[in-house]
Amino acid sequence: MVASALQGRRVIVGVGGGIAAYKACELVRELGRAGAQVRVAMTAAAKEFVTPLTFQALSGHPVLTDYFDPSQEGNFGHLDLARWADLYIVVPATADLLARIRAGMGNDAVTTSLLAFRGPVLLAPAMNVAMWDNELTQENVAALSSRPRFHFVGPGAGLLACGDVGAGRLAEVGTIVEAAARLFAEGPLAGRRVLITAGPTREYLDPVRFISNPSTGKMGLALAEAARAMGAQVTVVLGPVGEVARDSYEVVDVVSAEDMAREVLARVDEVDCFIASAAVSDWKPQTREAQKVKKSEGPESLTLVRTPDVLAEASRRVSGQARRPALVGFAAETQRVVEYAREKLARKGLDAIVANDVTVPGAGFGVDTNHVTVLTRDGKQQELSGTKREVARSILELVADYLPR
Repeated sequence: MVASALQGRRVIVGVGGGIAAYKACELVRELGRAGAQVRVAMTAAAKEFVTPLTFQALSGHPVLTDYFDPSQEGNFGHLDLARWADLYIVVPATADLLARIRAGMGNDAVTTSLLAFRGPVLLAPAMNVAMWDNELTQENVAALSSRPRFHFVGPGAGLLACGDVGAGRLAEVGTIVEAAARLFAEGPLAGRRVLITAGPTREYLDPVRFISNPSTGKMGLALAEAARAMGAQVTVVLGPVGEVARDSYEVVDVVSAEDMAREVLARVDEVDCFIASAAVSDWKPQTREAQKVKKSEGPESLTLVRTPDVLAEASRRVSGQARRPALVGFAAETQRVVEYAREKLARKGLDAIVANDVTVPGAGFGVDTNHVTVLTRDGKQQELSGTKREVARSILELVADYLPR
């Protein structure tokens, strides 16, 4: 269960300044063995116990220690780190760190990146028994425990590094890894199968020319990452976008609209949710020439025919099924955005549609942010904005209400 739940997950390990910091080295190694991608942030005090170079060697990535360092921020800064991750583990979560996290402080690499992180947080406390028993520490623990995204593992009890006996020992590394795996196994989409289309399609005129669009697949891949982080088993039917990460979910490569329709229809009966975020070409040349077409004098004409409507065909296929998957479409428009999206929602029998005006700066093709309006079949309408990953998670949270029971 541990390996499958953590495979491809993006995990930050935030290392606090306590003697148990050396065990964070083993944690980074074991998370990697379980298939997770790991990056590390350290407080200044943590560097007194373990060097950043050790964590860099174990994780394979530079370690964030100083958000005032231009070289660190330029490489992969605290905001990039927070947006990248699926889970944040703080180990050891010292009494000082717990107090600062509860207070919402951001005065070192760990607390600042954690403050910007919006996903689940796993806190592994370790400290002297008197510090753990202190009523202020217990108030901080209780306050953090009351918030749904904060989870605790440990501390254990026994002989402490200082020689005292009692609660305050860092949980065993294996126990922390298992707790992390459970958070994904128990996510809001745990056990659900999600099928997503992403990217453009290409409709070739001849071996060197094609009709396509500017889609880069960023929104669809953000949906895939968010769904995986929420516990789903994800398959992405992906148009030609170049190299992408493939270790978190299944990727099925396609080129044309017909390719995409074939792969979707082969899978849509078996999933809980189908999200059609790909920018599928609506037309293709009536004929595809075997050799490059040479230029000739005078005007040229090109006869186009319609390509398969992937979402409409998928909707027709599952219509009337007792356990029909939730169906989500996308509508990239340049005018009358909500009006056109609402018509498409009804015409294709969808549960939700995500509409965006691709002429708006910071939205649409090729950028890392988006501004969308989500319409649902029961008349709800909600605007979402932020990074595409943030928007993706919000879309999935809305769509969860329409999943088959």
